[in-house]
Amino acid sequence: MSKTTITSPELTPPVGPFSQAVEAGGFIYFSGQVGQDPTTGKLVAGGIAAETERVFQNLSAVLKAAGKSFDDVVRVGVFLTSMSDYVALNGVYAKHFRQPFPARTTIAVAALPLGACVEMDLVVKA
Repeated sequence: MSKTTITSPELTPPVGPFSQAVEAGGFIYFSGQVGQDPTTGKLVAGGIAAETERVFQNLSAVLKAAGKSFDDVVRVGVFLTSMSDYVALNGVYAKHFRQPFPARTTIAVAALPLGACVEMDLVVKA
């Protein structure tokens, strides 16, 4: 199977042996993004809403590099360190997707990179 990596020049390179996104088999699989500011390398301040907005900005940069948009997303994986942030997450999330909404899973986790509150990954139709 052929695989093609996708990298956005707008983001900080990954800090590990993984790609920002990989196209294979008619889909693009996005690695998780946290609310990391690409200019400072640090997590944005302001809690769940600010982090979620930054996650969407980071995902948008990789979508742009792939020639895609949020309209092409078929699945979203959401990871929260507190399910009490679910409503706030949805408030920001709803601004970026329209019907038909992508499929989604939201999972509570013990911790995320950089001490983030939220991380998201995507699957996109190539």
